[in-house]
Amino acid sequence: MENRIEIQLSKTKLIWLFIGSMAFVLVGFFFLIEPNRFVSPIFTSDNVIFVTGMVGIAFFGLCAIYVFIKLFDKKAGLIIDEKGITDNTNGTSIGLIEWDDISGVDVVKIGSTKILLLQTSNPEKFIAKATNRFSKKTMQVNHKLYGTPISIISGSLKIKFNDMEKLVRSELHKREVQDEVN
Repeated sequence: MENRIEIQLSKTKLIWLFIGSMAFVLVGFFFLIEPNRFVSPIFTSDNVIFVTGMVGIAFFGLCAIYVFIKLFDKKAGLIIDEKGITDNTNGTSIGLIEWDDISGVDVVKIGSTKILLLQTSNPEKFIAKATNRFSKKTMQVNHKLYGTPISIISGSLKIKFNDMEKLVRSELHKREVQDEVN
């Protein structure tokens, strides 16, 4: 493979993700200051609402910070070249995934979000590359649930998921054919 394919991060998608995260932080804030106003058949206790508000603020606050930082990230979101796939799409991205480490591609759908899973015969190698405990734990959970720690999302990229999936599958197939010839 001679071509280098770079897919940039979509600033528009990132801005919407930031706005959405901040909206959930705001809702969490209201849950904290007046939990009794939100008691319902689903949330029957103001203590549950208060804790939900705290968890919501913490989780979506971290998401908002991450997305805000990504807004100023100049690196491509996804690079596909002769070395492999370099992922910079999400919080558990670990950089270069070499072609020799990729044994297959799967797709999982969680809610309305599709996630590309890169299968590998050496998941521990990638879990060890995680830069923080949150990423490491998330990758371990992904490995347990989906058989691989490596996931790529298109939600922050300037490409539709189906196009990204076709591209990755095509480039992996080219690599496999090239390996058979050699």
